[in-house]
Amino acid sequence: MEVTVAKSAGFCFGVKRAVETVYDQVSKGGIIYTYGPIIHNEEVVKDLECKGVKVINSIDEISNLNEGTVIIRSHGVEKDVYDFIEKKGLSIVDATCPFVKKIHNIVSEESAKGVQVVVIGNAKHPEVMGIIGWCSKNKPAIVIETHDEALQFSNENGDKICIVSQTTFNLQKFQELVEIFRKKGYDINVVNTICNATEVRQTEAKDLSGKSDAVIVIGGKTSSNTQKLYEICRRECENTQYIQTLNDLDVQSLNEVKKVGITAGASTPNNIIEEVQNYVRINF
Repeated sequence: MEVTVAKSAGFCFGVKRAVETVYDQVSKGGIIYTYGPIIHNEEVVKDLECKGVKVINSIDEISNLNEGTVIIRSHGVEKDVYDFIEKKGLSIVDATCPFVKKIHNIVSEESAKGVQVVVIGNAKHPEVMGIIGWCSKNKPAIVIETHDEALQFSNENGDKICIVSQTTFNLQKFQELVEIFRKKGYDINVVNTICNATEVRQTEAKDLSGKSDAVIVIGGKTSSNTQKLYEICRRECENTQYIQTLNDLDVQSLNEVKKVGITAGASTPNNIIEEVQNYVRINF
């Protein structure tokens, strides 16, 4: 069996930076919390919990804390969360991905000028929730995820529009949604904030799956970028499976397969990728 692992598989820059930040704080000791899971990978979060790192998920939980360090997750959070942590007198360590932080700055500046911010992404994803939380309360952002939502959008006030994207959004779909806005004739400024690593990863996944008889996509079940990799691979190769660890692997689907492609989301540790890769190479 020929086994090919995508070159871009595994931790991206922002995830690697966030995870290293938490482990560095652990080495210094003290009470440590992360606001939300530091990344969308359950195995990493479990390991950190074993080292005493606790996950908090709301301002209400912060209100009950009297000491400790709160590390901001890689996806970022709303401005109100920062303000509340500071008000409580807790230490803040910001592990927000720099590419996400850049979006916060863009939407903060644009909405303050009265520009209508449109975020293309999943409204329930923590990154998007964080982004819209940096917009002016006088000019809240609008989130668009589907073609129907883009078609139904109406700029009744004739506002200038600034379009940004969730960093892990599908590039092709982003371009399609932007084209819908362009055809409406609005005064728009498009800032493609999809992370370059996401673009590379999705392009590699499409190419790899098109050449494979079976594809294994590895990543956390709540990982947006991994889900999109799975969708891309599934379109190119019907025999595609989405696993979190080796324990989830459906070995029956690999019988009599000649070419297997392996890719992984941006929050998947290298040791899990290597474990799956080695298992497939040895056993098939």
